Amino acid sequence: MTPGELPVVSVVVPHYEAPHDLDLLLTALELQDHPLHLLDVVVADDGSRTLPDPGPRPYAVRVVAQADEGFRAAAARNLGAAAARGTVLCFLDADTVPEPGYVSAVVRHLADGADLVVGRRRHAELGATSPDQLRRWLVHGGDAPEILDEPAWLTEAYDRTDDLRSAGDDAYRFVISAVLGVRRALFDEVGGFEEAFRAYGGEDWEFAHRCWLRGADFRHARDAVAWHDGPDFGGRTGDDEARHSRNVEALALARFVPGTATRGSDLVWAHPDVVVRLDDTAAPDAEVVASVRSLLTGTDCGVWLRSGAVLDVLDDPRVHRGEPPAAVLARCRYRVDLDRPVVLSGATVRELAEVAPVRVGRHLIVRRTRDEHRTRGGHGGGEVADLDVPGVTATVACDVDLQRAWGREDHQRAVRFGTSEAGRSARPTRP
Repeated sequence: MTPGELPVVSVVVPHYEAPHDLDLLLTALELQDHPLHLLDVVVADDGSRTLPDPGPRPYAVRVVAQADEGFRAAAARNLGAAAARGTVLCFLDADTVPEPGYVSAVVRHLADGADLVVGRRRHAELGATSPDQLRRWLVHGGDAPEILDEPAWLTEAYDRTDDLRSAGDDAYRFVISAVLGVRRALFDEVGGFEEAFRAYGGEDWEFAHRCWLRGADFRHARDAVAWHDGPDFGGRTGDDEARHSRNVEALALARFVPGTATRGSDLVWAHPDVVVRLDDTAAPDAEVVASVRSLLTGTDCGVWLRSGAVLDVLDDPRVHRGEPPAAVLARCRYRVDLDRPVVLSGATVRELAEVAPVRVGRHLIVRRTRDEHRTRGGHGGGEVADLDVPGVTATVACDVDLQRAWGREDHQRAVRFGTSEAGRSARPTRP
């Protein structure tokens, strides 16, 4: 945005079968103190039986629609964004009513350096509120609807992180697409919302996760207030429907957002937390296998081999040939580049990631994806420090003898569990 120049703001509203809610939202947009000729409103309908009619409004508004193929809010938001013409995108759910200063507050925070802004979502019973009553309430301080509690988990998180200024890799958890503002350039750069989300919840966190890794600055705007019709869904913890919905969301997030908070540990996912690129050109298979094994141990990790010749004998779903796909690189939190096979000992890559950016030996460096993007964007940071922890090494893989090495491990395991070699009918390693 050009300093001092107000931008065109596109308000994208995903909608499905909620004409009353939509009427309230469109009425609330008439009351905005951002110049209405700079408002560009796009209603993205997710397959309603009757296409919504926004009626005459003092701002530009149009409807785009997609077929009813189930819950597709992520796809609807992308559809609306594709039709939008603003340099700022404001996503507001159809059951959310912004106060008159909402859009201008979002614009101020973006002008102050934020790339992604989360408004303050408050809650009220709006089902019986008419557009005229809404005007009297928001403009003239007339009778307010019944006010409901704000979700404590969100207010506590915003307090703890100085409104997301000091948030870490969990910042995405406090982003809500119902009250989300973002620079159009960032939205396009990360590719919009992931349309694989086909049930309630999760697509906003996944989108925010990619924005965070891209180096975006987040901000919670307390002065950008919008009212949600009804209580916070996340506060429903006891009933079977809420538990089922959370499990569906958890599994959808686990596919795309790495980290133990979203997927626990020990399972293999298509989008790993750590991406390793290893130049295995001309390296013996045994050295590549020994290196890959040491890198994968104890870590949610995927390895991409330049040559991949060893894949003729190694069949591990975490090991690939060629370059990592762009979708994988957009979601991993950490990256490791190796110009030759090394064997890591004394620590796991996961443990090194916790202190990244860090170098072990001459050939193993673990970097944070977010740091990489911010450095390229001129924000600095990401300086690599040599790890000085006794016993942690990354040595070039050479003179590897897999049979002897694995035989020793087998023997050590037997001793640990008190089982003799003879009693186990051990198969000795050849001399």
